[in-house]
Parts: sequence; C-alpha cells; structure tokens
Amino acid sequence: MADDYEGFKSKVLTMTGIDLSCYKERQMKRRIDALIANHKAKGYLDFVEILKKDQKVFEEFVAYLTINVSEFYRNPEQWEFMDKTVIPELIKKFGKTLKIWSAACSTGDEPYSLVMALSKHIPLNQISITATDIDKQILAKAQVGLYNEKSIAAVPDEFKKKYFTKVGNSYKISDEIKARVKFSQHNLLADKYPTNYNMIVCRNVLIYFTDEAKEEIFKKYCDSLVQGGALFIGSTEQIINYAELGYKRMNSFFYEKV
Repeated sequence: MADDYEGFKSKVLTMTGIDLSCYKERQMKRRIDALIANHKAKGYLDFVEILKKDQKVFEEFVAYLTINVSEFYRNPEQWEFMDKTVIPELIKKFGKTLKIWSAACSTGDEPYSLVMALSKHIPLNQISITATDIDKQILAKAQVGLYNEKSIAAVPDEFKKKYFTKVGNSYKISDEIKARVKFSQHNLLADKYPTNYNMIVCRNVLIYFTDEAKEEIFKKYCDSLVQGGALFIGSTEQIINYAELGYKRMNSFFYEKV
C-alpha cells in the first residue's frame, strides 16, 4: 500500500485542495490508513475511487484530515494576557475598529471567545471577526453554535451566564455573539491570504504541518498583519526564527509585526 501513497497525495490535492505533503507524513498516513481500513478499501488508489463516488465518505475524509480539537478560552492564562495587555495595546494603536482573523477556527470556539474577550473593551456592535477553516462541515457546526459542557468549561462565569443557554445536555451560544463572526472556507496551504489585519489568531493547528509549511504560513501571516499587529499562536507551538520572519516577541504565544 505504501507504493501508491505519492499518487494518492496527488489525487487528494486535485480533489480537495489539501496538500498532504505539507503534513507530517507518518502521523497523517496513520490516520488515513485507519480510515481506509474502516471502509475496507484495498489501498490508497482504491480509496480514491470510493471518494469520487460517495459524497458522504468524501466529506468524512476531509473532516478526518482537518483535525478539529478546540475549546473556549483554551489556556486561560494566555487569554488573560490578551485581555490585560494585547487588546489595550491594539486599541491604543488602531482604535476600537479592529480587524481580526481567526484562522483554522474549527468549531467556532476561538472566534466566539474572541468576541467575548473584546466585549470587555469594545461595544459588541462594533466587533467583527473573520473566521476561516478548510472544513465545510466544521464551519456549519460552528455556525450552529452548540457546545458540550467540557468545551465551555474555561469560559469566565460572567460570559457563561450572559451568552449561553442550556439546551438539553448542551449549551447554545447567543445570537448576539454569533452575529459578530463571519465564517468562510479557506485553505492555509493553497488560498490567497487576506490582508490588513490588526490581529490573527491561529492556535494548535500548525503542529501537524512540516517545518517548511509552518514557516511559510508564519511568513504569510506576517504579510497579512498591519505593522504593529499581533499574532496569537497555541501553547504547543513556537516561532523559533521569529525575528527573521518579521516579528518581535511579546511573550511566548504573542508576536508583534515590526
């Protein structure tokens, strides 16, 4: 089966726009092999034929590749630094009409967290977040805005009471928060990047990419930021050569474009 993996990568790129060469191969192959076995395909190219014929399997495959693990206010101490330091500095530099991009937003936990965090500093009706992900299914789920108890565990109590309604065993985020986020599909590895952002948030996603792909994405994020804008990355990530890429470090997880 290993012999046709290169051909499989090429066909997946054509069909989905997802370049598997940019992902850590051993980790990604393990995930794909499990899915192939689950669908009783004879190998990679046989599985391609299934993907072509069965839309449901195709959508499952894309969702499976785009690893979606997220939660509100993940690593609360980092959100506290944003609240106390980053947001006030951005407002001081750019005013209250901030342009913010939540990249690889998964199920919407982070862009909705951003709206709530910003609401302490900016009137809600002035907040606008662009949120993107490669996975259409996950974007649809984000737009519904229904979460389990674990997902919202770190949300500050004031926001839990104000912006969430219990629906059975789940929690639905309020329409007034949802209205501040615009969701759209975007492929970090292939699509053109939007520009002139004051802050970009992309957390715990690039760990699945090769070092070369990561560096290219961090470069593109820098190009997407205005001078003095901030990049917020995850606790599992770091930018070792940040100065070469055009950043200065604010702390371990926030970088400013210089």
